[in-house]
Amino acid sequence: MAEISQIFETVMMICFGASWPFNVVRSYKARTAKGKSPMFLCIVIFGYLVGIAGKFLNESFMTNIDKNWYVLFFYVLNTVMVSIDLGLYFRNRALDKKADESKH
Repeated sequence: MAEISQIFETVMMICFGASWPFNVVRSYKARTAKGKSPMFLCIVIFGYLVGIAGKFLNESFMTNIDKNWYVLFFYVLNTVMVSIDLGLYFRNRALDKKADESKH
């Protein structure tokens, strides 16, 4: 039964994380930080990191990591995608500042 719960958790992570690649591309193309919340992104990253830590602290999960590695993979993948989006926020904020300075 533990394996099915890992599968359900993975499906949840895939569904939740499916939007991040699109969000990253949108942030990259937009070249503006307007409408972005770095606090939100930091909270999501923190949540993923706590989820990863929880997996490492779960003895049952770690005992079967060879069978359940994919769950941890999606936590890490989602963390990376949100971190990229956070990095793009700071790039875009700098671009916004540069654009504002050139207007004056």
